[in-house]
Amino acid sequence: MAGPTDAPRFGIWAAVHGSRASHHDPDEPDDASWERNRALVLEAEALGYDSVLVAQHTMNPYDGDRDQLEAWTGAAALAALTRRIEIIAAIKPGLYHPVVLAKMALQIEHISGGRFALNLVNAWNRAEFERAGLPFPAHDDRYAYGREWIGLVDRLMRGERVTFAGAHFRVEDYQLRPAGTFRKRPTIYLGGESEPARALAADHADVWFINGQPLEDVAALIADVARRPAANGPLRYGLSAFVIARDTDAAAEAEHARLLALAQRDADLRADTRARTDTASVMFAKTDAAAARHVGTNGGTAAGLVGSYATVAERIRAFHAAGIDLFMLQFQPFEAEMRRFAEQVLPRVR
Repeated sequence: MAGPTDAPRFGIWAAVHGSRASHHDPDEPDDASWERNRALVLEAEALGYDSVLVAQHTMNPYDGDRDQLEAWTGAAALAALTRRIEIIAAIKPGLYHPVVLAKMALQIEHISGGRFALNLVNAWNRAEFERAGLPFPAHDDRYAYGREWIGLVDRLMRGERVTFAGAHFRVEDYQLRPAGTFRKRPTIYLGGESEPARALAADHADVWFINGQPLEDVAALIADVARRPAANGPLRYGLSAFVIARDTDAAAEAEHARLLALAQRDADLRADTRARTDTASVMFAKTDAAAARHVGTNGGTAAGLVGSYATVAERIRAFHAAGIDLFMLQFQPFEAEMRRFAEQVLPRVR
């Protein structure tokens, strides 16, 4: 597949879990506070990053005793404080009625001046739902629910007058205003690599998020989804990746080994997380198998962005040529490595 013609975009994951628990670097503050996230995103915008993804969890999915930033209230505040960066808030359909969520999305779109996006995800953390007395259906049933949900949210965000009766929702003569002030609606991102996720991305998404993995696997995933008719025009593609960039390849590999060793100390924590996880999740099926070799969530260093500044830039260009538009990046310790990437790698790519 021919790659996109525009320059690649770069985003960061907000520090909604603090240290992300599963690979605790002593230099990484265990801080999921609003104050830290505000400072982190404002600095990312000043450094030239294009997007921030605010993951949605009501309780910390890795350690229930740790703090957790709330995604949608945080996204609204970030929208008011920033001027250029795209604000992407993840959403699990089972937690919000589509009418309520669509109204929230339109409000943040208005606050941001047209820079808001939602990232539809199929929840994997059973405990978050079951401990609250909320239903947590089987994997494919959650996607069926999400399909009906996003169909309504999409229409409502466009300002359409909606009457609908389906398997899960009934909406009668509902219309949201204001809508369409800046564009037709906020951008829809979708994450997940299962067959139901791929089909849903083609039918409803603007951008499909892929977990970190080798270039040849990413190219195959893009080819599969790109051959499907896309309801909203040609899909764009995003990739999650954990970056370790240094002066030399050897120095980067040494840092990777250090972080891997730290991650292995958290075996009990990882086992506890897996016990609360839907085993049908493609993300966890892949990352569990690679846990001994990679650092980071959502594939992490499996994407191969580990090496010298020149090596990492070259690999980014290869992913971009394969179709990746947005690189959603993790670092550790976050602030220092985010600055290093902006200073050393971004100029080599751009």
